[in-house]
This record gives sequence, structure tokens and C-alpha cells, in this order.
Amino acid sequence: MACFLGGGFLSLFWGRRPERSSRFGVGGAVAGSVIGLWPVLQSLGGAGVESVRFAWNVPNGLFHIQLDALSAFFLLPIFILTPLAAIYGGEYMRSFSGRKSLRSHWLFFNLFILGMTLVILARHALLFLVAWEVMSLSAFFLVTFEHEKKEVRPAGWIYLIAAHVGAAFLLALFLVLGRHAGSLDFDQFMAAGPLAPSLSAILFILAIVGFGTKAGFVPFHIWLPEAHPAAPSHVSALMSGVMIKIGIYGILRMMMFLGPPAPWWGPVLIGIGVLGALLGVTLALFQLDIKRALAYSSIENIGLIVLALGVGLWGLTGGHPVVAMLGLAGGFLHIWNHSLMKGLMFLGAGSILHATGTKDMERLGGLMARMPRTGVAMVLGALAIAAVPPLNGFVSEWLIYMSLLNGGLDFSGGSRMILLLTVGVLALVGGMAMICFVRLIGIVLLGTGRSEEARNAHESSPWMTLPLVLLAGCCMGVAVFPRLLILAFSRTVEFVFAIPVESFMTVLNSPASPLTLLGQMNGVIWVMLGAVSSLFLVSIRRRGSRQDETWGCGYPAQTPRIQYTGQSFSELIVTRLFPGAMRPKTRVVLPEGIFPEAGKMTTGYPDTMSRIFYQPFFEWLMERLTRLRWVQQGKIQSYMLYFVVILLAAFAWLAIREWVVHE
Repeated sequence: MACFLGGGFLSLFWGRRPERSSRFGVGGAVAGSVIGLWPVLQSLGGAGVESVRFAWNVPNGLFHIQLDALSAFFLLPIFILTPLAAIYGGEYMRSFSGRKSLRSHWLFFNLFILGMTLVILARHALLFLVAWEVMSLSAFFLVTFEHEKKEVRPAGWIYLIAAHVGAAFLLALFLVLGRHAGSLDFDQFMAAGPLAPSLSAILFILAIVGFGTKAGFVPFHIWLPEAHPAAPSHVSALMSGVMIKIGIYGILRMMMFLGPPAPWWGPVLIGIGVLGALLGVTLALFQLDIKRALAYSSIENIGLIVLALGVGLWGLTGGHPVVAMLGLAGGFLHIWNHSLMKGLMFLGAGSILHATGTKDMERLGGLMARMPRTGVAMVLGALAIAAVPPLNGFVSEWLIYMSLLNGGLDFSGGSRMILLLTVGVLALVGGMAMICFVRLIGIVLLGTGRSEEARNAHESSPWMTLPLVLLAGCCMGVAVFPRLLILAFSRTVEFVFAIPVESFMTVLNSPASPLTLLGQMNGVIWVMLGAVSSLFLVSIRRRGSRQDETWGCGYPAQTPRIQYTGQSFSELIVTRLFPGAMRPKTRVVLPEGIFPEAGKMTTGYPDTMSRIFYQPFFEWLMERLTRLRWVQQGKIQSYMLYFVVILLAAFAWLAIREWVVHE
């Protein structure tokens, strides 16, 4: 944490030149992550719990941090993705060096990492909330780095409002827990004894809203597709890859304070997960902004994680250990997988934006030939996130399928029907995710360039493509060795849910989920793909190549106008399968008059939840709040009068309450 803090402030105070600022910022982020990896790996290996506690001169404050198995599980993706994103960002931000100062960017980048790290290590509510605020405010300044653009400013404000709505629920959560335990220290939360069922239910709902807003649970997700496209791409990779997972961390940590899970917690999480997965992949299917489509895909994958954890909890409370272990294994593995896959995809999107200056699908195309390293890495990332074997997304979704199918066999009555129907929903989500990423890869990387920017694109520098290659390699490695990854976090599952490591691994290696066999199958597929590719390349080199005309389907020349566009690719599915509320909104202005001017057609892609609920609500609220404008007199005498009136009212209340108590 000292490295993160030092790198940020060195960049601010001694980084007057952009190169020096980037050097300090990148160096601090990389050094802190590398140093932090060793104790994290030790903790995952069973090294025990490490604590630091000392007095903090703040009312009711205590500086108490602790590294345990749950913290180590969530710190590992932070310390893996951060150095890659920082190295990538050092090159990515060069394009701004002549126009903007980079000192504040690298300060807030390092404070952002520091805030996330401290949130996960904090064991006192006040320290937790301070770290949460550092993380949230730093992310706001990173999102609004290009604040001169009109679309960036509202994205930043929406994120900031959502972050503080979530923080308000967390404040209420910790105040109630602190009142029950008599302290704000997490150790006292654990030792306070069982909570009443009604109080536990209230606290669980507060945790779902407070942490779910940060994680992007539907309907609290509206900040996510606004903030991710606005932020620099290496920041988007961290926000999507690790920051939204901190919401999941918070829910798991709170579950440890609330006592044994209630039977209804699992179905609630399943419902939230199904809604998020369906809405996320649906809205991703017709977005034309690459990063916006990836942001909605993050909502989908958070839904899958919550769905898996919900199935695991339901199996745990219902006495079905196999269902519980498969669900928890799938959910925990997908947390790590999504960090790798979404980090790869956002960095790939940033490489395309850096090379072409646009992230609009309709202006791209043909980039595979001009950016082969970026293109191959993005293809692997798209296959992984669409859960196609032999990549890591398939493994975690396989475990989720197995948990649902085993639940459908073990449960009875309505519970069995719910789980079996969820299998169908998960299959639908998987099919739509495949279409979404076939569309993204086909429109952006294949065909011919639709604009001068695409036709003049160039491959990014090795400093930007190396992180892509490493993340793609990690996706392949997890698919081949899933057992090692699950063994690494098995102690985390034991720590949170009291499931013995031996029982956990026995179930995962049983016929219910042949994990070792799955890894071997993926390894064989990779060997076969490598052998076939090698033979193909050798045969091409021996035969040589020649250029001939192909049948042009009656067209005299290939032009970008005869290719599918992003909108036309998904038009059939969107217009025929989706309900009207979820379709893009088209506005047509027809030519009129004797000598008409050109007509115009525009298509908008608004968020369904925002258009139906949030926008009308905030318009209604703004209309009523404007009636209070008379309070803003602009005179200091009026404001002093307000203070005096409020103080007198407070003193009067205290006096009346004291009199009532004595009476």
C-alpha cells in the first residue's frame, strides 16, 4: 500500500514531464502489486491469518487490517491485473501527453488500487467506509479524465451518485451492526452472537443494495454502461475486472457476520443473477460502442456469479452438499475467470481505440489483418467469455450447469422446477452471449474497413499487446489446469462456509463433475489445434500462394457498404424475439414538401431500466426540487439565518426530549 501511495504522490509532485509522471505512476502500481502477491499466495496456501491493529486518533476509530483466505482470494486478481493494466496504460496515455497533464491521472490510478486493497483488508467499519470512499472518488476522477467531452461528464456524475447511494446503505448496515455488537470492529461483529431473523433479513437486504450497487446488480446497474466507455481503457479493465467484484466480496464478508444463511437467501440471489444475466446479455447484443457492449457483458457475468452463489447457498441450507459445492466452485472460479477475460477484452478494445481513434463498430472492420496480435487475443477472449471450450469460461459455466442439474435431481417439488428452468435460462444466456461476441468479432475484426481510420489502423506497441498475450495465456492455462485453481481457493470456501477442503475437492473430482478429465480434454484440444495449425502453415509455405479473383455474388467490387453492419447483424433477433420495451428506439424524419430535403433516421440504444424507471423518476424529482430554489438566496445573511434556525431547533428538541425522559 505504501508503494501505491508513494507512486501516486511522486507522480503528482515530481512528474512535471509526462514521461516521468507515467514512470512514477506505473512503477508504484507494479511494485505494490508484485510485493503484495507473495503474502496473498501464502494465505491461499494455508499460511493462516495475519493482522495489524493500532490506535487511530479518530472518534470510534481503529486501524485494523487483516489478511485472511477471503481477502487473499479477492486480492489475487487485483495484484495480477493491476501491473498489466499499468504497463498498458503507460503506453496508452502517451497520446494525451501533449494535450493533458498525466499527473492527476496516475495519482488517482494508484489511489484507486490503494482504496480497493484497503477495502478488502479493513476489519473496522469506519476504516472500511473511508477506504470505500477513496476507491469510489478515485474511480470518479479516473472516469472523468476526458471531462471536456460532453458524454463523459454525465457518465461521471451518474457513477458518483450511484456510488454514494450504495454507500448510504452501507452506512446504515454498519450502524445497525455496530449497535448490535457494541463496537464497529469486525471481530466484535463475529463475536456478538446470533441475530434475530428479522434483523438478519434487514441487514441482508441492506448488503444486497449497498454492495450490489457497486457490483452492478440489476436494477442498480445503470452507472456501469455509462462509466466504462468513458474511462481510459486500462481503467475500464480494472473497474470491470476487479472493482465490481468488491461488491461480491462485501456480500460474502457480511454473510459471515449475519450467522447461518436463511433458506430464502439462495433463491433471492438466483433471481437477481438470472435477471442480471438476461438483461445484460440482451442489452449487449445491439450496442454499437465496443466498450459499452463489454460493460453490459459484465452485468451478465456478475449475474452468472450471483446465480452460482445463490445455488450454492440454497444447496447448503437445503442439505444438498453436492449442489452447494458445485455452485460455490462455479461462482468462485467465475470471479477469477471474469477478471482475466474482461481485462483482456477491455484492453483489446483500448488497443483498437488507440489505433483507430474510434470504438464505434460501424466505423471499424478488417482489423485482424492490420492488428494481428490484438485480433487473435480478442478472439480468444471472446471465445472464453462466450464459454466455448477449450477456454476457462467454459469450465466455470460447466460447474454452474452441473450444480443446477444436480439440484434438479436432488430437490423436489417447486424447487426442482425452478432449478431445471434455470438450466434453460442459462442455456439461452449462453447462446445470446455467443451471438453477441460473434457479432463483435465479425464486425470489428473481419471484412474490410468501413472508414479511413479502420483502413489506416496499425498494430499497437509491444507494451500494449504483451498484457493481452499474457491474459490470453492465463485464460488457456486455467482451462487446462482448473483443479489447481479450485484447490487454491478451496480454503476460502472452507473459511466462509465451513466446508472442509477434502470434501470440497472430493465432490469436484467425482463423476458429478469430472474436473480433472475436463482439464485433460481441454489440453488435448489445444494440442490438436496446435498440430493442425502447424501442418496448415507448413503446407501453405510449401505450396506458396497466389492471388485470384473470387466469385463476387454479382457485385463488380467488394465495398464496405455490402457488408453486414453491427445493427443489421442483430436486427432479426432484437426485433423478433425481444419485447418492445427492450428494442432499440428508431426515429424517422421523412422528406416533406414539393422540393424536399434529405430525410433522416436515427437509432438510439437506451438502457431499458433507465428509460422506463430512472429517467421519469429523476425528471419528476427535479421538477419538484426546483420549487425549493427560493432557498438559494445567494446572500450570506440568509445562510447564517438557516444555521441559527437549525441550531435552535436542535436545542429545542434536546430540551424537550430531556424533559420527557425525566417526567
